[in-house]
Amino acid sequence: MNLFAELKERGLICQVSNENGVKELLNKKSAYFYVGFDPSAESLHIGNLFVIVTAKRLEKAGLKPIILVGGATGLIGDPSGKNQERILPLKEIIGQNTEFIKKQLEKFFDFKKGAAIFVNNQDWFKDIYFIDFIRDIGKKFNVNEMLAKESVKNRLKTGVSFTEFSYMLIQAYDFLNIYKKHGCELQIGGSDQWGNITAGIDLVRKIEGKEIFGMTLPLVEGPSGKKFGKSEEGVALWLDEKLTSPYHFYQFWFNVGDDDAVKYLKYYSFLSLGEIKTLEDSLKKEPEKREAQKALARNVTAFVHGEEAFEKARKISEDLFGSKIKNLTKEDMAQIFNDSSMKRIESFPPTGGNLNIVDFLVLTGVASSKRQGREDVQNNTIELNGKKINDVNCVIGGNELLFGKYIIIKHGKKDYHFLKSSGK
Repeated sequence: MNLFAELKERGLICQVSNENGVKELLNKKSAYFYVGFDPSAESLHIGNLFVIVTAKRLEKAGLKPIILVGGATGLIGDPSGKNQERILPLKEIIGQNTEFIKKQLEKFFDFKKGAAIFVNNQDWFKDIYFIDFIRDIGKKFNVNEMLAKESVKNRLKTGVSFTEFSYMLIQAYDFLNIYKKHGCELQIGGSDQWGNITAGIDLVRKIEGKEIFGMTLPLVEGPSGKKFGKSEEGVALWLDEKLTSPYHFYQFWFNVGDDDAVKYLKYYSFLSLGEIKTLEDSLKKEPEKREAQKALARNVTAFVHGEEAFEKARKISEDLFGSKIKNLTKEDMAQIFNDSSMKRIESFPPTGGNLNIVDFLVLTGVASSKRQGREDVQNNTIELNGKKINDVNCVIGGNELLFGKYIIIKHGKKDYHFLKSSGK
């Protein structure tokens, strides 16, 4: 199976500017392609990861990646996929984010040895004279055509500033600049980037008289039906382990539904289509084994955080959900209670005081009422730090805190509540 056919079979191709031209280009060894990332946050997220994995897939097939971080475009704000105007970030913040993201990308691409090329569009925009830009580049764009682009058309009802309206010209100029400097003939990105990509294709054709190409990927949706971005289900899923711990990263992939597990294996893993088909068959025959989810969590977590971090995340999960909480270390707890990766209750009585177990369950939201709390305890459905609680007269005090900070309550078979002392 050739590369284009495999990409299509995996469901990775949404739009192409010229299918035959893209097919031919993908078969050229050492042909350049480029992808861009927005430094509007200090870390990339799992939506960006889809593009990274696809870029690595192309690199493994012999193509050469050019990885762009938009130090200039990040100052403007892309209207694509947004229903309202962005708040313009400080230049210093964009500069810092660009450096952070470059370091993240270095985990996946070898810039030092030249296997991949890193570029920051601030490097060529910082010295451009505005009048020259609107004379030489702006003159090549028809406003009517720009208004017809989805990224702009969808914003006309709510309004779009000239700043964000001009974003298309700036990204198009990126493609022109990268083509002239590196001979790059292909840009890939999410389907919400189609208008910006085709603008670059048109600009190169008008200035250089050369046909270049664009290919987009589908926007990946999570269980809620919302696209993966800086937030999924209200919880950010970052590639930076300080923002989303490897444990929470692993847990996300491990807990996806059966249909999503197969789709994400095609999107995010380097397993062959044959291997994925075997896992899909296993889901149908023995869904309780969750072999596809295990493979997905293993492959994606190891790719992003390394094998050691994956093994650690797996062990934390086994200890936490296997009633072996006493085996968890202080470092394990820090991963479980990672600030930006989960919601948690920040309420606990003073460490010098005591609280009846029923009052404690109501205070922390585990039980909706004292009556419900008493029934839960009497029905043997409450575990505190891995220990069964069946005495309604039991009192909870500061000595229950693991490592002086944490309490883990299990309510029933699968309902976990993670509490951290607000005073610690």
